[in-house]
Order: sequence, then C-alpha cells, then structure tokens
Amino acid sequence: MTSDTQPDAQPEATPEASTTASPWEDLERYVEQPRLNSLEVAPDGSWLLAGIQTINPDRTGYVTALWRIDPHGERAPHRLTRGVEGESAAAILPDGSVVFTSDRQLPKPGSQDADQPGERDKALWCLPALGGEAHVLARREGGWRRVQAARRGRRLVCTVGMRAGLEADADRELRVSRGRTEVHAILHEGGGVRYWDQDLTSDTVRFLTAELPTGSDLVLGSKDLRAVAGDLGRQLADDAVLSADGSFLVGSWTDRLPRGQRRTKLVRIDVDSGELTDVVAAEGDDFHQPVISDDGSLLACVRSVPGSPQEAPHVHLHLVDLTTGEHHDLAADWPRWGSPVAFSPDKATLYVTADEDGAGPVFAVDLATGQVRRLTGPGAHSAVRVAPDGSALYALRAAWNEPPTLVRIDPRSGDSTVLHSTVPDLRLPGRLERVETTADDGARIPGWLILPDGACAEQPAPLVLWVHGGPLNSWNAWSWRWCPWLLVSRGRAVLLPDPALSTGYGRDFIQRGWGRWGAEPYTDSLAITDAVEAREDIDQSRTAMMGGSFGGYMANWMAGHTDRFRCIVSHASLWNLETFGTTTDAPWFWDREMSPEMMRANSPHHAADQITTPMLVIHGDKDYRVPIGEGLALWWALVSNHDGPEAELPHKFLYFPDENHWVLTPQHAMVWYQTVRAFLAHHLDGTPWQRPGRL
Repeated sequence: MTSDTQPDAQPEATPEASTTASPWEDLERYVEQPRLNSLEVAPDGSWLLAGIQTINPDRTGYVTALWRIDPHGERAPHRLTRGVEGESAAAILPDGSVVFTSDRQLPKPGSQDADQPGERDKALWCLPALGGEAHVLARREGGWRRVQAARRGRRLVCTVGMRAGLEADADRELRVSRGRTEVHAILHEGGGVRYWDQDLTSDTVRFLTAELPTGSDLVLGSKDLRAVAGDLGRQLADDAVLSADGSFLVGSWTDRLPRGQRRTKLVRIDVDSGELTDVVAAEGDDFHQPVISDDGSLLACVRSVPGSPQEAPHVHLHLVDLTTGEHHDLAADWPRWGSPVAFSPDKATLYVTADEDGAGPVFAVDLATGQVRRLTGPGAHSAVRVAPDGSALYALRAAWNEPPTLVRIDPRSGDSTVLHSTVPDLRLPGRLERVETTADDGARIPGWLILPDGACAEQPAPLVLWVHGGPLNSWNAWSWRWCPWLLVSRGRAVLLPDPALSTGYGRDFIQRGWGRWGAEPYTDSLAITDAVEAREDIDQSRTAMMGGSFGGYMANWMAGHTDRFRCIVSHASLWNLETFGTTTDAPWFWDREMSPEMMRANSPHHAADQITTPMLVIHGDKDYRVPIGEGLALWWALVSNHDGPEAELPHKFLYFPDENHWVLTPQHAMVWYQTVRAFLAHHLDGTPWQRPGRL
C-alpha cells in the first residue's frame, strides 16, 4: 500500500476563487473554481510547468495561465503568464524559456518583428527564461496546433494545418480570402466530416521546424521556419511526438480502406530529410499512442484489434526496437487496457496508466520480464511525466473525493507527495463509499456511493442512479463537468456504478455486455441499485436515474423497460441506433460494432410507447458524436405519445443551440445544473416545478 505525504512547506493555494459561499450551494462560486489541466517537466528537471484554468472576465468561458511549480514543494507556485485570452500548447526550451500559443493582441506594424501581422495571424510567443515580458516568436495565418521542443538542442517543431495541395504562401492567401469573403463551405472527398464539435476541413497536418538561436530575445521570421515534409495528405494525425534529440517524429497514419473503413499504423518522419517510413503496421491491427525512449532507440504504443458485433476489442501494450525494427506485445497476459506514458531513463521500465477497480493507477512494467507492478494507490492519474534523472514521476491525481491535484511519485515505493492543489480546502458535503453486489451470473458489480451529510436510518436520502458514458469507461476520476457533489449537497445520495462494458475489471467483464447494451449493462445497473436501496440510509421510495452519452442511452432504455424511477434525466443520448450509427462523427467505428441485429435488439426507440416516467431530455446542437437528431427524435416520441393536453406534458427538453457533447461553458453549465436540480426536486421532493431564472 502506498502512502500520501505532504511536503513540509505546502505551497499556497493559488489562484483563489471566491469564498463568500460554498460552491456546492452557489453555482456561481462552483464554476469559478480553478482547475489544474496540464503538466510538463523542464528539461533539467528543476521545475514543473502547470496549466491552471480559471473563468474569464466575462464569465462565459475558461482561460489557462501557465504556472511554475517547485518539484520538491518547498517554494510556492509562481504565475508566469497573465494573458487575458489565456495560453496553450506550451513547451519548455532547454534554457528554461517557455514557448506557447495565445490569442493575445499582436504587436502593431513597425515593431521589432520582421514579419508584419495580418488581420487573422495567430502568434507563437516566447517567455524568456530570465524573466521579462513575453514576445512574439513567430506568427502565421491559421495558427498553431501543437508546439514541441527537443529536450536536447535548440530544435522547435510546430504542428500546423495547411490546405491539401497548397504550400505556405498559397495557404495563407486562401485563408485570408475565405475570411474576407466569409466563405465557410467545405468540400469533402472522403470519409471524416466532423469530429466531436469540430467541422473538419481539407487541411492536412504539416510540420514546421526551426533551430532557435541563443539569446533572450528570440524572433523567427517566416523564412526561419522550414517545412519538415511536403503534403502528406489527410492520413497523418496531429498526435506525432518528437524524439528527445529532435531528430525525428513518430505519429499515427490512417490508411483509408474500401467501404469507409480505416486502419492506423505508426510512421516515422525524419526532421532533417522529411523521409517517412513505417514504424509498425499489421493487417487488421491499429497502433496508436506512441512514446519514445530518451535515447530514441525504443518505442512503446498500444496495439488494438478492433471489435466486431460479436467480439470486444483486444488491447495490448506493444514494444518496438527502433534500431532493429523488431516488435512484440509487452505483458501480453495482463488483464488491463494500458496506455504507455513514459520510459524510465535507463529503459528498464515502461510506465503505464490503466483503469483498475474504480481507480486509474500508474503501473511499472519491467521491459525484460513483462512483469507489471502497480505503483500508486487510490486515484486516477493523468499527465504523467518522468524526471530527467528518473528519481521521480509527476502526475495529476484525481478521485471522486479529490479534484485534480499535482503529486510527486516515488518510482520505487509508489509513495505520493502532494505538490499543489488549486482547491486544497474544498469541503465536500458528504462521504464516499465503495459498494458492490453480485449479478445473477456471478459477476461482481462495483460502484461508488456518495452519501450526503446526515444520511442515516432516521433520515434516509433519496437516491440518484448515474450511469457513465463510454460505454468503455469507468467512474474513477473527479469531473468538474459531471459532478455528483452538486446533487449530494441537495440531500441526494448518488450511485455511480460500473456495470458490464466498464473498464478496469478485465476484458471478460466488457465481453459480458458486448453487443448486448440492453441486457447486462441494464441488469447490472438495476442490481446494484437494488443493493443500495436496501440500505437503511437510503429512501428506496424516492429514486431517480440519469446519464449522458452511453449513460443517456441507458436512461432511454430504462425509460422504456421499467417504471421504478420517479424521473429520468437523459443527456446527449442515443435513441435510435439505426440512425445514430450513420450520422455520428465516426460511422466506421460503429459499423464495426453494431450489426443490424444488434441495433434492432438494443435500440430504445422500439419501446417509446412504454415510457411513463417523466423525462428531462438535454442536448446540444454542436454535438457531433451523438447528433442532435437523436435528441429531437426522442423528444418527438415523448410529445407524440402523450395523450393529455400539452400543458400537462410531464417531460422537459433543455436545448443548447451552441453547445457540444458536454455543455462546457460556465454559464450553460450553471443552467444545466439549475434545471437538473429543479427537475429532481419536483419529482423526488414534490416541490412545485420552478423554471430556472435564465430560461
């Protein structure tokens, strides 16, 4: 078991949110809580660069500032950037300078910069290591997708988008012309039209590189940025990672196959010559998530065998020797779906994250034996980084009782030391418990139960069953967007189950529900609800259900197959599987998984006339993963099946014209929770329906 220690001098909690009211009672205070969202380690290991997100002055979005964090926790964090527009895509140069992108106002013509700014130029900024104001390093029409700096040397590699078939000057002219004439039309000539909430264009991924001169006032003109390779087409993704010496990149390349299908391999791009070669590819397999060893000789990745309507995917860690080309699966018998994050400097260990039994630990995989050792204890870990000398790992750790917190991990013992939390004094309005039950087939069904303060046999709490999305997912990490504590603070108990199809319990647990969405995932959720309702501190007569994405699918399925719930909240939900599969942003993925028979057997819309439970339907029009047509069809089914006057319709439809799958802006997140809490209060507590003020 690992321990969790605090440094002797705990850094001050900064930035600060308003403390005039509890964030669980005041949504204005809740949405302004600062949030850790990124982490990098300086090349010399002497400091950490963290991104901390705060609400913008208009309270209509979030912006990220860059902070310097002491890796030993002895000095308080220091804020590096203060741009009103926020910063992103940051990289640390070997001398300690920080390169980042921002929508800050560009210098006026006549400044020291060699290239004059255009109306739509986006800048790359540099904050000198010794301090002073950030200055423009480079600018280009179309902006910058990603910035990477070699950990050794002065090489910078920027990922950008350019229109297919065009070079830099022609690409700039086209973008300026389209912007000036307000042309937004897109001509597609292949699969891939949308992604989550983005309309895909015919842009292709390109790489621009530069050898940065020494000095504190770095400036690059357009001639200093050299194209790494020519137009590689739309097959290359923008996830390529740069080797430590800056000599090559490795990224995902998608082969587009007949009938809209695709396979992904990994390719190597030589930064000097632009030569492109295959790193690892195999018919029927996908390779992704590359990680390169510090000396550039080894590569770790994920090899996945796509699923079929009958079989869940097989996912393996894969190791490639970049000097010989030999490759093989690593820890082939390990029953977890691991994601590689970093090699140890001596190449003896590969660090991996994976879901496991309601947590997301860091694991250490011995490269010689394939033996897997769980390194960390509770919590889900992300943004894992390794100190250059291998003496420590750094990560953002989160759990349902801990917002993302920056920790240092001892790679030998797994002991974790808290370095920084943006909300160290956030008092939770209840307690967290691990619960489980057993399904009829003997499978263990686990979950988390969050109980409000004061819940007991004399004062049992009403229950909200909240099913997760995915469906290949697990309730194991804090979420600012899907936060059960905002319901717990109103006296609700919240059950977060991991039914069949959940990750962290082995592939057999996933296979139980594969192609059977309306079977085991449904019966598992009800079984653990039964077990929790039997507790003395739960009021079994007042239970509601809610879910988003796949959880929204389950909400719709439950609405048509049981009347046990007082009300149901269905967010971004799948309603008609036969129409969803061809209108989502990834139809080729669902074409692999959902056969016509599976869709007919598991589509909620077939039971529309059986729905009697009041439903709150929520959907955003910019949701391309579960398109708005699903929400509209569900809403019409509820309206058209209602026999009484429309004024007596028990259902509600909360529609966001400009939000995506999650509803992310702070003002709309508040409306979301105001509406959900009012709907639950009406049906669980019997209070009169009260329309939220901003609606």
